[in-house]
Amino acid sequence: MKQLIFLLLLPFAFSILSAEVVSKAEDAQVIEAGSDVPNPKVTTMEGESVMLDELLNGEPTVLVFYRGGWCPYCNRQLAALQEVMPELKEQGWKLLALSPDQPSELKKTTEKQSLEYSLVSDSQMEAAEAFGIAFQVDQPTVEKYKTYEIDLVKSSGQTHQQLPVPSVFLVNGEGEITYVYSNPNYKERLSSAELLKAAAGE
Repeated sequence: MKQLIFLLLLPFAFSILSAEVVSKAEDAQVIEAGSDVPNPKVTTMEGESVMLDELLNGEPTVLVFYRGGWCPYCNRQLAALQEVMPELKEQGWKLLALSPDQPSELKKTTEKQSLEYSLVSDSQMEAAEAFGIAFQVDQPTVEKYKTYEIDLVKSSGQTHQQLPVPSVFLVNGEGEITYVYSNPNYKERLSSAELLKAAAGE
């Protein structure tokens, strides 16, 4: 009887697993405000594997997920975040930006943009999956990217061909997500003004 129940539940279990990474950005099941922040494994720019809560360290944190240093829209967002970082710091927030880029690529982005906040590698996409924003890039898009000299495998060091939906999460000192912005249209990002308002609790 137990074996029969297991066999009946097996397809359901597989459907849950396959739903973790959706086939397009529009189908992402983004974690909601009010949820506890997930604690996936990520990698620092120095190549150290850590749990996310070690980086949060119980401090109010702005978590930004971006596609990679190859993305011009992401680079503009990263630069804008650098500009408002002093104001965020005054409000008691620290800033972490995560992408599928491997640590060596993060270093290039940090140096190129003169960033003073931490970039974190989610090359295994564990964080993006945990936050419900991971999606599978289809093969035609992968090939199109290559014509622009964008190689997702080279950037991440992984063969999964996955990206996160660009998103911003505010996490308070108790580890609760208090604000969520996620947009499947990668060209539209949360403005600095709206971020500062959300950080101020407005």
